[in-house]
Amino acid sequence: MAAPNSVFYKDFDILFDVHPVTRKLNVLKNSDAIKRALKNIILTDKFERPYNPEFGSDVRQRLFETHDGTVADDIATDIELAIKNFEPRAVLLDVRVEERLEQNGVAITIVFRAENKTTPETVNFFVERVR
Repeated sequence: MAAPNSVFYKDFDILFDVHPVTRKLNVLKNSDAIKRALKNIILTDKFERPYNPEFGSDVRQRLFETHDGTVADDIATDIELAIKNFEPRAVLLDVRVEERLEQNGVAITIVFRAENKTTPETVNFFVERVR
């Protein structure tokens, strides 16, 4: 049982799947909720959300810049800033961005810990150009 003053994070699953037995919406808890939120923040372009134009990051736009060796660093900086501004539940430990030119994208690894935990968590995903 959790301590009475411990923080517990819970978000709806964005797929809006229904649990087969309870018929309630599935939820993501603690670090899984934060992982989904981080991915959503990174994959949301700025000016994509009405009434909140600063929400998100410019990761997908940066994929179309000239690859001169600084794109990965710029993407990492954008990710760090977006997480700092929009996900207070995560304490960012590391952001790694690897350019994969042959796949027209970048591999992103984010290492964080939940604000109420001591163990680090990792989320990995790949973002590619689609135009």
